[in-house]
Amino acid sequence: MKLIVPKLIAVCLVFVLLSSCDVTQEIEDFRTEESQDTETPVSEDPIDNLNIPTGFSFNTQQEVRVVINDVQDNVKYDIYAYSDEKQFVRVETFENEEGETVTDSVFKNGILDKLIFNGVTKGGRIDKTITIPSHFSKLYLRRKDYLRYSSDIVDINNGQVNFFSSGSTGKSALKNNAADLFYSVNGNGELFQIDVSTGASALLSYMPAGSNSCAIDQEEKVLYAVGRSWPYILMKYSIENNSWENIANLGVRGYRMDFNSDDELLYMSDRNQVHLIDPNSGVVTETRTINGIFIPWFGDIAFDSEGVLYMSSISGVHRLDLNQNNEYDSTELSNETIPFWLTGMAFDSSGKLWLAEDKFFSSNIMTMNLQTGDWQYEYGSSANNSSSLNYSIDDLAILKPVADNQAPDTDGDGVTDTDDAYPDDPEKAFDVFAPSENGWGTFAFEDLWPHTGDYDFNDVALRYRFKTILNSDNDVVQIDFTYNVKATGAGFTNGFGLEIESLSPAQIESVTGLDLKQAYINLNANGTESEQNNAVFVIFDDARSMLGNEVTVSINLAQPINLNSLGSVPFNPFVIVNKERDREIHLPFKSRTTLGTDIGGIKDADGNYVTETGLPWGINVAYDFKVPNERVTIIEAYNFFGIWAASGGLANVDWYRNNPGNINNDKVAQD
Repeated sequence: MKLIVPKLIAVCLVFVLLSSCDVTQEIEDFRTEESQDTETPVSEDPIDNLNIPTGFSFNTQQEVRVVINDVQDNVKYDIYAYSDEKQFVRVETFENEEGETVTDSVFKNGILDKLIFNGVTKGGRIDKTITIPSHFSKLYLRRKDYLRYSSDIVDINNGQVNFFSSGSTGKSALKNNAADLFYSVNGNGELFQIDVSTGASALLSYMPAGSNSCAIDQEEKVLYAVGRSWPYILMKYSIENNSWENIANLGVRGYRMDFNSDDELLYMSDRNQVHLIDPNSGVVTETRTINGIFIPWFGDIAFDSEGVLYMSSISGVHRLDLNQNNEYDSTELSNETIPFWLTGMAFDSSGKLWLAEDKFFSSNIMTMNLQTGDWQYEYGSSANNSSSLNYSIDDLAILKPVADNQAPDTDGDGVTDTDDAYPDDPEKAFDVFAPSENGWGTFAFEDLWPHTGDYDFNDVALRYRFKTILNSDNDVVQIDFTYNVKATGAGFTNGFGLEIESLSPAQIESVTGLDLKQAYINLNANGTESEQNNAVFVIFDDARSMLGNEVTVSINLAQPINLNSLGSVPFNPFVIVNKERDREIHLPFKSRTTLGTDIGGIKDADGNYVTETGLPWGINVAYDFKVPNERVTIIEAYNFFGIWAASGGLANVDWYRNNPGNINNDKVAQD
């Protein structure tokens, strides 16, 4: 509520002085008077005149039941919300292989920013219900068995995904030659794994920087890569832990790279030079010249099992022999039909040579006979075998079969450390996120209920993220609610609470992170609000004091419960108006808590938190929603909100996203 207009201030003063005025009636009279003073309507289609279908809840989320059946037990699955849209990341300037300075826009698919759930199969099965934004129609499922990944993009049909995997035995497969695994990098900063035996691939990670070169230390199971732009940072990736660290700024670039297991140095090549680099410090220990290659651009270098170095480039594939002057003499091995844009090169455990060809957001992988120079496509669109590599491969490295060592399980919960989000805590193992691991949702409320407000939804607005923590049996042990109050456009001292209707107060062990300053909230010893039938948590009681602060509230359960019995995120959020504990404002059609009362009538005859015309007092947007400016209605700020609402949520389902044409940026707060 905005108490900044003199007429409304006068109303409040009368209330204070006479103590006999019905303030809610005065507020309603004020709104009527203000409406009469307005010469022009708020918009051509005023929000009060929207034709909203009966029962529409303004929900921007969907529940999806995910059922996975796998031939193996204890196989890890990561589940992501999927969109094939490319996200702009940055503009990057770098020097290309021809020595030209290039400025390029960098895009990524953004899949890994939308992690929703991870867990392992129990009895060969996962059956969980997740909550994702409504505009997603697909999921990205990534399967991990030991060090082997695979992935599938699956459609959501009628709120359900059913997936079956025939699997591959990760540890046993890695004992034979068919288990070789490619790793590829690109200038967009994406790291992929590709199964050498099938061509199936999975996105593993986003890199600290885009790269055109990579190499694998087989013994240590680490991958090295070098940033493609100044200062050419040397990066190190743990294959077992799926994590990155930065080693050093090299100050020299390279489009080709491999690791020499004999001297344990990185060999990085640019044009007609090879730099020898200490991988621990990033120090260039030596630089050697390559002789005899006509156009030494692009391509890669690779050592065979005998330690002989080979190089691919625009000029083809060459063997490099070190002469008495410590320079490399080249011998061409490929024939004249070899593809022009070679970008990757690696030898598998059987000695076969593999090459990669980048065709701008689409790639091919081929094999070549070193004796004859003959080659053929194996994977990619040019292979004509239904395989697809719809991303750039700017360099290629290979992980060969490794010893079947027992992966550690430090906390003894039955989940290996590499699959365990909490490897040192036996009570925790996996996470479920809403809206996603790196995404935010937004609660936005008007606070004049049961009277209508100005529909700018900024009286109380907070971005939020839920993280539900599971144990090794995929049962819930803790719920983390992280929030940041982003708007408090009200004159009231408003609070915010959360009810989990599926839980009783006795099922809660403890709560941490609550912020209560106003001394009107009573708590049980475990941190739940007292005199409530269900578990209720008053997160804060003074929104203005929390503005701009990121806080996490942790709710610890007394006993683990099944995820599907917990209920749907975001549960039952509500605002407490101006320290009046019984005056709660909920999302449409949600129930008030035990302590809330129905002061109803006025504009909410049914007490269901929607007006007679179907408008809400609160909305939950599964996105980092930019709240409208003061006294700017949501239909003025968001061009398609009205269409979406009138369609019952069927049209313009992504009306809130920061896409061209969706938002009038001069009418919303810029975070």
